[in-house]
Amino acid sequence: MSIFKQSKGFWLSIIASLIFFVVVQFLISGDMINPYYTNTLFTIAINIILAASLHLIIGITGQFSIGHAGFLAIGAYASAIITMKFQLPFPLALLVGGIVAAITGLFIGIPSLRLKGDYLAIATLGFGEIVRIVMLNIDYVGGASGMQVSHLTTWPWIYICLLICIIAIVNFTNSTHGRACISIRENEIASDAMGINTTYYKVVAFAIGSFFAGIAGGLYAHHFYIIQPVNFGFLKSFDILIIVVLGGLGSLSGAVISAILLTIVSTFLQEYAETRMIIYSLVLIIMMLFRPQGLLGTKEITSFFKKGKDVGGGTQNGNKQTIA
Repeated sequence: MSIFKQSKGFWLSIIASLIFFVVVQFLISGDMINPYYTNTLFTIAINIILAASLHLIIGITGQFSIGHAGFLAIGAYASAIITMKFQLPFPLALLVGGIVAAITGLFIGIPSLRLKGDYLAIATLGFGEIVRIVMLNIDYVGGASGMQVSHLTTWPWIYICLLICIIAIVNFTNSTHGRACISIRENEIASDAMGINTTYYKVVAFAIGSFFAGIAGGLYAHHFYIIQPVNFGFLKSFDILIIVVLGGLGSLSGAVISAILLTIVSTFLQEYAETRMIIYSLVLIIMMLFRPQGLLGTKEITSFFKKGKDVGGGTQNGNKQTIA
């Protein structure tokens, strides 16, 4: 679907986000926001990009990947090398970080996405750990002690990357390619029988998700001054996975809302690591017991504002009901 053929609600959302950007930029420029809250805002935006990119892989295509921190690490280190070693511009560093992560996603996705379920999860988890161990033993990027990075991440750059990520994933999801990915999620055997190249679409979704994870890695690296392999362990992958699952597998709006909520909780409880993990665990247990489909399930938040829609996804017109 072309970006120019989007609904009125889409453009209203874009306008609202632009207003939000201008307001936040004004507050930051005027030192009206505490640096602590600015840091929290930046972290929320980075986590939204990570959640949205993993949403494309798990929520839309139905591929259970738990190695997303590996692509975050690749993007972080690749972009840091571009700016710190080669002294090249920050925008180029972000692009290189995303491209390197996408290429890695292609190389990993082509063989591993022939696997399904638990086997795919184990393969992607192994990939994430391989990336961490490799970075741990390369002196060029600082090894275990980490790599110092200049603080180049600003609110305009975070906003631009976040906006591009959301628009790209929304357009991909609403395109014929996105519909093919959704059909793979619902029933891969039936999709294959209908002539859909399931491996191709799974690899494409994996590469796009990896690309935006690499972009998030570049923003992450140039925001926290130093990057270390320990920051990209399997627990980081699980943090991203928790955001997507809590929001609802198949709902981009849910992933965004979940990223905001969990980042705020995590930030305010960062001095109490044990308490944070207890709350995470309780939230997941309660969610799985009372709402296993997540906050929004497979619906988007815009569906709650559409008139003439019933709960089952159909339209109600008098005594007649048509299922969409």
